Amino acid sequence: MSRTIYTSLCMFLVSFVSNAAHAEEPAGRTALEQQIQAVLEQNQELRARVGALEDEVRSARDDAAAARALAEGAPGSASAPGVGSAPVSSGAGPLGEVQVGGGARLQLLDLSVDVLSSVGTSNVEDETLESLEGGGHDPHRRGFNLSNLELSMLGAVDPYFDGEVHLIYFLDAEGESQFELEEAFATTRMLPFGLEEHGLQLEVGQFFTEFGRINPKHPHAWDWQDQPVVLTRFLGEDGMRGVGARLGWLLPAPWFSELHAGIQNPQGETMYSFDSSEEALEERPIANRPFDSAGTRSFSDMVYLLRWVNGVDLSDTWTGQLGLSGLYGPNATGSGGETWIYGADFVLKWIPLTSNRGWPFVKVEGEIAQRRYEADSFDGCLDPDEDPCTPVALPSETLDDWGAVVQLLYGFRRGWSAGLRGEYATGSGGNNAELDYSRDEDPFRDDRIRVSPLLVYQPSEFSRIRLQYNYDTADFLDGGDDPAHGVWLGFEWLFGTHPAHAF
Repeated sequence: MSRTIYTSLCMFLVSFVSNAAHAEEPAGRTALEQQIQAVLEQNQELRARVGALEDEVRSARDDAAAARALAEGAPGSASAPGVGSAPVSSGAGPLGEVQVGGGARLQLLDLSVDVLSSVGTSNVEDETLESLEGGGHDPHRRGFNLSNLELSMLGAVDPYFDGEVHLIYFLDAEGESQFELEEAFATTRMLPFGLEEHGLQLEVGQFFTEFGRINPKHPHAWDWQDQPVVLTRFLGEDGMRGVGARLGWLLPAPWFSELHAGIQNPQGETMYSFDSSEEALEERPIANRPFDSAGTRSFSDMVYLLRWVNGVDLSDTWTGQLGLSGLYGPNATGSGGETWIYGADFVLKWIPLTSNRGWPFVKVEGEIAQRRYEADSFDGCLDPDEDPCTPVALPSETLDDWGAVVQLLYGFRRGWSAGLRGEYATGSGGNNAELDYSRDEDPFRDDRIRVSPLLVYQPSEFSRIRLQYNYDTADFLDGGDDPAHGVWLGFEWLFGTHPAHAF
């Protein structure tokens, strides 16, 4: 039916009903005309909305066709990027976009900058505070701290891979500038033989090891301002990350269930409990054992990860996850040195059926981990530069450490939340008079308790203000008799596009 015929029929209907109303009910003619006019106006508005939706559908169809052509393009065809005689790009687009055939655009790159800073004080000296706040991005000196500035670049490499690069800058405890490549990895979108349809995904490059809940997260994704004590002790001040590959498998279960299997190089300062580096272990030696790396001789000398995480909806308002993690690899005490780290973690989240942009909410989460550090025997000089050197014979030894962290965060009104975190860490073994070592005097193996209340104000999705108090008792602080107190006011701001944080 054409628009002209449709309009004529409508006008005829108006005239007919108006005449009928005039003949039978002259007093109600005006009311009927107004009602019919209102119906016509509503119909016109609906037609406009339908037309706009049709335009959006056509645009989406064009974009999908362009993406499919880019994905399926063969060498020698105009739809394949970088091959053939016809170029894919028909013009320069905005940063992060490429134009494909038909004028459709594919967004390839998201850029963001996230800055974490703080100001605060403590009743202990900065040198002691650096041991208490042992994480590389913790507020570890009195006064002002620039804990982390992260530049993130994320996007589609091509139809087969997504890529991520995270560069960071921060000021260390001495106020020196530090630049690092935090992560740079690619994740598959498609796999050969359609394996992605079976829930498989491969990650390759430099990335955080997916041990537990907190280690894979960047500092801006933490609820508290400092790294948990147990993770600092086991995984290092910058968290555990390295070069390798990780395969994820979303299991065909009626609930969310995912397996991760990973392999990474054991060397480097971010592989603290494994083969690590001489510089990292000189700064923070494990039980004063000397550095005696055997190097990488085969794939058996790599670090291996296995993680299994399960999630369920406990009710309409409660959701939970439970994870189990395990790490194994060589350590830097000799060819027979090995390290095992086990962990379990959980999270419970409550959000009511009606909320104001995510508030109110309750989140309870925790982790428990144990490290078994099997040090190899040693026979040689503790200081190779000493002349003449004093030989030392050390037997093989097993050091056991474990710790836990539990934290509760309650969002009580939009933008506001309050929390409480409790931590405990301890260990056994390693006391050696010949090495002049006592676990009770080691800030990274002694008995430690930390309690941290937190108040958070989040004006928007792009800024956050946190006020945190730390109460610490540690054996290396005068036998634990004199607790340490610290108060930190942190400010975070973000601009750009950043992906949503993990559950």
